[in-house]
Amino acid sequence: MNIVVLDGYTLNPGDLSWDGLYELGDCTIYDRTLPDEIIERSLEADILLLNKVILSGDIIEKLHNLKYIGVLATGYNIVDIEAATKKNIPVTNVPTYGTLSVAQTAFAHLLNLTQRVAHHAHTVSYGKWSMSKDFCYWDFPLIELEGLTMGIIGFGKIGRAVTKIARAFDMNVIFYDITKQTDISEGIKQVNNPDDIFSDSDVISLHCPLTEKTKQIVNAQKLKLMKKSAYLINTSRGPLIDEEALAEALNSGQIAGAGLDVLMEEPPTFENILLSAQNCFITPHISWATSAARMRLMETVIDNIKCFLLNKPQNIVNNQS
Repeated sequence: MNIVVLDGYTLNPGDLSWDGLYELGDCTIYDRTLPDEIIERSLEADILLLNKVILSGDIIEKLHNLKYIGVLATGYNIVDIEAATKKNIPVTNVPTYGTLSVAQTAFAHLLNLTQRVAHHAHTVSYGKWSMSKDFCYWDFPLIELEGLTMGIIGFGKIGRAVTKIARAFDMNVIFYDITKQTDISEGIKQVNNPDDIFSDSDVISLHCPLTEKTKQIVNAQKLKLMKKSAYLINTSRGPLIDEEALAEALNSGQIAGAGLDVLMEEPPTFENILLSAQNCFITPHISWATSAARMRLMETVIDNIKCFLLNKPQNIVNNQS
């Protein structure tokens, strides 16, 4: 089997091993692939692996050797699933590998917003503490999490992991999910209307998939329902938020702050309005990227291919005819 990885750098910038992949066939790994390089690099591929490279129907149609497409992530919207299905090409993804890492990042953002750890550490480095007349100082109100309400939109594995951490901080948790949940414990409540999440929460954390119904689920109307003291966290998908509406809400003091690991366009342009918004802290889509999570991802990618070669495919996201 001829295996081609089109954009392997973010998964493995050098701290992991590709050996498991090399054991499965002739393997060519590219760190990055530009749009006009996709076809040339993929023509001889039996197995094509990609993370963020967009594989359109037109491209799939031209790849006559292609037998398998593996997405190096959970989301698979980069692949034209309908085109792959028409050619009986299975498409696989890697579910749940980053659950704990994403939940950890959500709270890293929340703790930064409530304690301003990075800001205060920087002021110490700049000499502010050394020049202080007092033994301590703080430039922003410091917020205790106990007793606050965290609202979670999307109660899948990551939403549940975030809930577990919130409860460890003695926060109350309310959540909205399209599926009725029955196995919830004390201090956790499912609400039937997403508006209740926006109006009743001190912190809102997004953990739902991107669909037509969830696109810009955070918009001007919903932001107006939020408390002025509330924070918004997004470690899920950038298009869940109307970025212009969020910037306006932040700059006007309509909400207290936002912690974002994803944006609508990645990488963002220098003109992205959120880059200069008040009390907005953005990390470069790193919630998935702990070494432990990437190692799990790599292992599942290899296992997916092994199962395909044994004619026992797993983690298939398309229904083949």
